[in-house]
Order: sequence, then C-alpha cells, then structure tokens
Amino acid sequence: MKILADYHTHTIYSCGNNENRRHAKGTIEENVLAAIDKGLEVIGISEHGFNHNFYGLSRKNAKKEREEIDRLNKKYPQIKVLMGMECNILDDTGKIDMPDDMIQYFDYILAGYHYGSRPTSFRSILHHIDNFLFSGRLFSKKYNTRALIKAMERYDLKYITHPGDKGQVDIAEVAQAAVRTNTGLEINGHHNRLSPEMIRAISHMDLKFYIGSDAHKPENIANFERAYEIVEESGLDPARIVNLVKD
Repeated sequence: MKILADYHTHTIYSCGNNENRRHAKGTIEENVLAAIDKGLEVIGISEHGFNHNFYGLSRKNAKKEREEIDRLNKKYPQIKVLMGMECNILDDTGKIDMPDDMIQYFDYILAGYHYGSRPTSFRSILHHIDNFLFSGRLFSKKYNTRALIKAMERYDLKYITHPGDKGQVDIAEVAQAAVRTNTGLEINGHHNRLSPEMIRAISHMDLKFYIGSDAHKPENIANFERAYEIVEESGLDPARIVNLVKD
C-alpha cells in the first residue's frame, strides 16, 4: 500500500496568539517538503481549532496561513497542499469552534475532543474534569458519544480525529452515525485510538477509515508506523483506508 495523503498535521501556527507557545515545531513549507520527500500526493495542514485555550489557530494566523498555502501550491505543483482545521468538539450539542465567517478559508474540517478546548457551560466543565482525570469513566461516556454524533450531524466533517481518545465513547453508536453522515473515522499514528478492539467492533460497517500522522514536527509527516500496527492487530483490510492506495 502507498500513502496518498496525510490530512492531520500541525505547524507553528498551532500557538494561539502567543508565538512563544508553539505546540508544533515545523513551518508549513517544512511540512510540505517532508511530504514531497515521503512521496505524498496531498498534504493537509490542520491546526487546532480557534477555541483551544493554549494552541488554537488565531484568526490573524488563519488568514496568513491561507495566503501561504496558496503560495506554496504554486511553488510546489507536484503536491496538493490543503488547509484544514482540527476543530474542537465543545459540548454534547455537537458545537465545534468554526465560526461562520471563517469557514471560507478552509478546504476541509476535521473534529475531535481535546482537554484544552474552552468549555461552553458549567456542565461541560464537569465533563472536562471527568475526561481529564478519569477518561470519562465516571459519568461522561454517554455525553462524549452524544457530542461526537451531534457534531457529525451538524457539520460537514471529513473525519473524526482519534475517536475515544481523552474520553470514552460508545464506538458502535459513533460508527453508526459516521455511516449515516458519511463521516470518516481516524486511526491515529500518534494516539492509540481507534484501538484494535474498537476497529474489530465496527469493521463490519460500511465505514470510511483514514489514517493520520497527527504530526507535530516535519519528520513525523506520514509516520503511520503505530497506525499500521493498530490496523494489523485489528485485522482490518488496509484497502479500506481511504488515504492509502495499492502501489
């Protein structure tokens, strides 16, 4: 199998409004050059969403990033450079941090749950605490599941990033909603979700699977080693992964 695309990568723009608090190491161009070196046809830049308390893309940098990606597409015609965002799923209404006036800048949207996202209510704070301290084992599993499902129903998402990471979910219910909404689920090369057990529980469904490196530095672009291990352990046919093609 050949890697066609890596849609889940971060750059120095995942820093909020503080350029001294950079969550990722490489520039967009460094990610692009790494992707070319790995033989990718598509590289997606997907910073953390606007409402991440520490590492969210700022509005100012979103506009700069769009201009830079457009420039790099002209400079490197051998690869397609896309601008995405890894939005934060903020609560169990499925709300994500993609303002209507900013969506024009993006080619696609990913969404996932993160500890650092800004709570929308006191209730969401309680679930943040349960997820952070106990991975949602106390009382948040249904809440987390509902949050992912509602996000897929409300928005046109390419895929859900690392579902079940940082907070337990009912993966069967999430997968059913993914099929219904034509949303992909990610096997993450950085986190252990989807896990082999989760994949085996849903592999009979007509799902779109993606693998993402979740690279935070250029040398990890298209580093799917852990994702491949998860796929192998699960028994999933690699041909079912959208961004892989037979070589």
